[in-house]
Amino acid sequence: MTSLQVDKQYDGNEAQGSAAGADEGYQRGLGARQIQMIAIGGAIGTGLFLGAGKAISKAGPSLILAYAIAGLVIFFIMRALGELLMYRPVSGSFSEYAREFVGPFAGFVTGWTYWLFWVVTGITEVTAAAQYMSFWTHDGFPQWAYALIFTVILYAANLISVKLFGELEFWFSMVKVTAIVGMILICAGILTIGFSDAADTATVSNLWNDRGFFPEGIGGTLMTLQIVMFAFLAVELVGVTAGESKDPEKTLPKAINTVPWRIAVFYIGALIMILSVVPWAEFQPGVSPFVAAFEKMGLGVGAAIVNFVVLTAALSSCNSGMYSTGRMLRDLALNGQGPKFFTKLTKSGTPLIGTTVSAALMLVGVWINYVAPGKAFDYVVSFATISGMWAWIMILVCQIRYRAKADRGGLPQSTFKAPGAPWSSWFALLFIGMVIVMMGVDKDARISLYCAPLWALILGVTYLVLKSRNPEGAAFNKR
Repeated sequence: MTSLQVDKQYDGNEAQGSAAGADEGYQRGLGARQIQMIAIGGAIGTGLFLGAGKAISKAGPSLILAYAIAGLVIFFIMRALGELLMYRPVSGSFSEYAREFVGPFAGFVTGWTYWLFWVVTGITEVTAAAQYMSFWTHDGFPQWAYALIFTVILYAANLISVKLFGELEFWFSMVKVTAIVGMILICAGILTIGFSDAADTATVSNLWNDRGFFPEGIGGTLMTLQIVMFAFLAVELVGVTAGESKDPEKTLPKAINTVPWRIAVFYIGALIMILSVVPWAEFQPGVSPFVAAFEKMGLGVGAAIVNFVVLTAALSSCNSGMYSTGRMLRDLALNGQGPKFFTKLTKSGTPLIGTTVSAALMLVGVWINYVAPGKAFDYVVSFATISGMWAWIMILVCQIRYRAKADRGGLPQSTFKAPGAPWSSWFALLFIGMVIVMMGVDKDARISLYCAPLWALILGVTYLVLKSRNPEGAAFNKR
């Protein structure tokens, strides 16, 4: 793949069709402003606006600590990714690094798994966006039509130019950030000035008054970890933008280094304020904590505001899915691990066929969801969490192997080293392993683990078939 480090070379025996050393063909249309907001938006989604209600009911105020620890792990993951990106910034970063540092099969699995993650996420988010619209139309307009309209608009935007994608994501993220900052300021005003209906019971001591900071025990807090980690899925999307970022050596490290304060403000800060204003026991699963807080404050417009913000979060996620799926399919094709027609770019430098196929699958998923909703669809949706974490695992493994090789002098050192590595990466891997164990214990999340072996079997068989047809190809032999 394209490398900005011109001294990085591969073995000359690689097949001509390999992506290594070839120009990716993308246009660097994403500026610092857009990269920053993509990075911010990736850490704020429906997992916070909706999923936090269930987590609060399970763990109480200790959810704040869960987000803090998980946020530290996310920072380690992002700094590991940053080290790899400064070594070699490419659009198919996760699968490309897995291919180089683990092996061809790892790259194959990572690329197709991350593609599936975003297709599944796109299916759920565009369906959710259509359902959110019914808040205003009250079923006066069919939901499938909303799903179609949203998908077509986002598909067209992603094909026009990467700059338009970045602009859409910038404003989607701006809405989410404004909503959270607004909530924090309102809660701060209630706690200090004492206005609104919630003033009589609003106090910071709500964080420990009702059975303490751990009302459901340490076990209850641990059981929320999969919900917490799900909320952070897509934070790694900034890595996919590497091949289309203007001046990636400056914009990407700056975006990654904002992870700690983003998590501190948007997650920890927001939860501290909300749980101080509204006692944790009043939150219910399936109800947005933001809606509950607005209702407690006596602000009747709260539900409409949150519905608009959640709609924006869903469209943002679907927009990101459109962007990343096309890039992943093209990376696989460039490396001989996917059909060659996925390499086709539009005149504006966007992956035409890959984005089109992914968008079509998203529409098929929406159609299935409306026509024949059932367990099979639920199984596929539940796979999103485990498939998303696979990308994190490969980022950490690749960073550990890269650092070891660079320290031995076999590769150039990155200009953006991960602090505490490789021990920070090992800690993050152990933490992800613990989350997977917790998913196995939780009957609601266990289904994700059932889907993973099936997907692995499909990929394994497909890989063996492809390799049997081209056993000497560079796509199936370690570099």
